[in-house]
Amino acid sequence: MVMVIYALLIFGVFMIESAARHLPISPEKLKEFGSAGAYYADMQKTWILLGSIAYFAAAFMDYKWIRWLGIPFYLLSIGLMLMAMQADDDVHRLTIAGLSFQPAQLGVTSGIIMIAWLMQDLPRLYHRLANPLIKIAVIGVVSVIPFLMVMKMGDMGSALVLIPVVIIALLVSGIPFRILTFIGLTSAGILPIMYFVVLPLVSERGPERIDLWLRMKQGQEVDIKDDGYAPHNVSMAVGKAGWKGLGWMATSEQGSLHDKRFIPHLTAHNDFIFAVIAEELGFRGALLLLLAFALLLIQGLFIAFYSRDISGRLIVCMVVALLFAHIFENIGMCVLLMPITGIPLPLVSYSGTFVVICMFLLGMIQSVWIHRHDNRIEAE
Repeated sequence: MVMVIYALLIFGVFMIESAARHLPISPEKLKEFGSAGAYYADMQKTWILLGSIAYFAAAFMDYKWIRWLGIPFYLLSIGLMLMAMQADDDVHRLTIAGLSFQPAQLGVTSGIIMIAWLMQDLPRLYHRLANPLIKIAVIGVVSVIPFLMVMKMGDMGSALVLIPVVIIALLVSGIPFRILTFIGLTSAGILPIMYFVVLPLVSERGPERIDLWLRMKQGQEVDIKDDGYAPHNVSMAVGKAGWKGLGWMATSEQGSLHDKRFIPHLTAHNDFIFAVIAEELGFRGALLLLLAFALLLIQGLFIAFYSRDISGRLIVCMVVALLFAHIFENIGMCVLLMPITGIPLPLVSYSGTFVVICMFLLGMIQSVWIHRHDNRIEAE
């Protein structure tokens, strides 16, 4: 698992150098690093170093102790999201001690730890708390608060990834299928209300992006110089690459849409990095990347099978669901399977603190494996 993680991280550094080459940087940094791509690749190495500390710290610490961070971490993330909602920033970032980050990602992470802890320990406090309806209520309350706050901030991508995490939490927690079926049918019934009434209230761009995506899926005419610019050019870059691609750092003379800046150059190194990968490395490069992600997720599910308790299984399965949602959405929006949302590709995109968060979560998965034979806990 360590080898797969660091293979993806190293691959990401090389691709960031190509994807970020058109970003504006100061003349001093340009003189020092030679290009914007080299600067952002070097910054990614710093984030990987910080993430490595978080990864190994979480891996070697017994995850049952990490669970006690659930309440303070959850309350801290809620407070930071409230501060971000008041901040004068388009993407609701906070800058503390020179570190810029999006607290929405902390809200999702704290929710995972909180749910795993509550599902493990609540039934031990009182046996009636093991009732499926109580579990549903607890998971719902813990997840709906960050979900609504993230939606209010307009970050639809980070909010959507919570949905598969919650579904997996309900499934692994042992909720009967008849209740899950009822929840699924009820959710399908209220989906039109959520789309036509709730979504326009919490996100200005969300309905427009979904409508644009639906029109493009149906083959209707869209303005590719305005709203349809990004999805059209990104999908074109993926589709025309062929088997081998144009090569790393391909130039406009070689036909690179990225070098011609048709791929939005300000977000090519995070949101649209898969389009750069597919164009430069072709179908074979994209396929190898997908296989690496698949191997990582399968390793996670393998570890969940050998977990010693329900909290370990929940941590692993929810993290796997979170990573899968990011991978599916990021790659899906580059091939028109999903609407455009601002969501990074785990371990590969330049995403600052998200790299550290991903490695911390993967470290907790590793902790579940390392401590799988530690039975110094009460029997379930």
